[in-house]
Amino acid sequence: MPDTTTHPLDNRSRVLLKTLIERYIADGQPVGSRALSRSSGLELSPATIRNVMSDLEEMGYIASPHTSAGRVPTALGYRFFVDTLLTVQPVETGRVQKLKTRLQPGQPQKLISSASHLLSELTRFAGIVVVPRREAALIRQIEFIGLAQNRILLIIVTTDGDVQNRILLTRRPYSADELAAAASYLNEHYAGQAFDEIRRHLQAELRRLKNDMSELMAAAVEAGSAVAEESPVNYVISGETNLLDVEDLSSNMSRLRELFRLFEQRTSLMQLLDLSRNAEGVQIFIGDESGLIQLGGCSVVTAPYEVDGRVVGSVGVIGPTRMAYDRVIPIVDITARLLSSALSSNA
Repeated sequence: MPDTTTHPLDNRSRVLLKTLIERYIADGQPVGSRALSRSSGLELSPATIRNVMSDLEEMGYIASPHTSAGRVPTALGYRFFVDTLLTVQPVETGRVQKLKTRLQPGQPQKLISSASHLLSELTRFAGIVVVPRREAALIRQIEFIGLAQNRILLIIVTTDGDVQNRILLTRRPYSADELAAAASYLNEHYAGQAFDEIRRHLQAELRRLKNDMSELMAAAVEAGSAVAEESPVNYVISGETNLLDVEDLSSNMSRLRELFRLFEQRTSLMQLLDLSRNAEGVQIFIGDESGLIQLGGCSVVTAPYEVDGRVVGSVGVIGPTRMAYDRVIPIVDITARLLSSALSSNA
């Protein structure tokens, strides 16, 4: 993130910058010297205010749109505001109660979905919750069923009851007895282990087994490992369509389309959300700080959540850089805390 300590500001500059950003967040219009004079509470001449604005613009905290005599905050200005000038508002009692009611201990997937919807409802932006990574599945049973044309159906049953099927292509057909023998060997020696463990242990075993059986077992373990690594839905997002009603975003449909493609792609956004999962407390990425060009006009506010003291995911809100940070930040924070409590009660 940018280093906002490079240009220390005196109290007068800080008050004017804070006033300008608060006015711009509220109204969405460039803020002029006259409006600052009325709203800041400082007894300064218009000329003095213009000089301060000029200095702030030179330092990169504000900018002048070509069509207006007023100024608007830059991403650097928002960063300074969030880091040093922001006064966070407590979440209203009614909203806290709504969160508590909807985030009672229950089925984890429903809780995660509810948290995403609540973040969207309460902020009117997009709410997002990263799903905890699934623990490596342990194998209960493996079966092989011969099919036509050197194809074999691999059936994997895990200890949590999940059943996965994969088709294996082999260089030669295998008899029913051979398939039963291979399955019996794997079940006898490796039941209760994860495929990664099986792969490590089996490498040495395969050298001692008959060559005609080792191909089949190796193919089964590779297919099983691939199944284990397949990630289910890695985050739940709600309220993307709210962003269509945000003038700052909807005025640039090309950028908005890119943003929706980012939501569908998932991989790049997950990398950003993983950063917040590994941090403490609320994290805020403003504009280009995310490293994703699609989020250039957006801010992402995130916080990690836990199960029994172990961080397993993060919750967040995606909206325009011109958002009411004082309101969004505590909503994200308390949602993370309540989700942690509800999921820990389930464990």
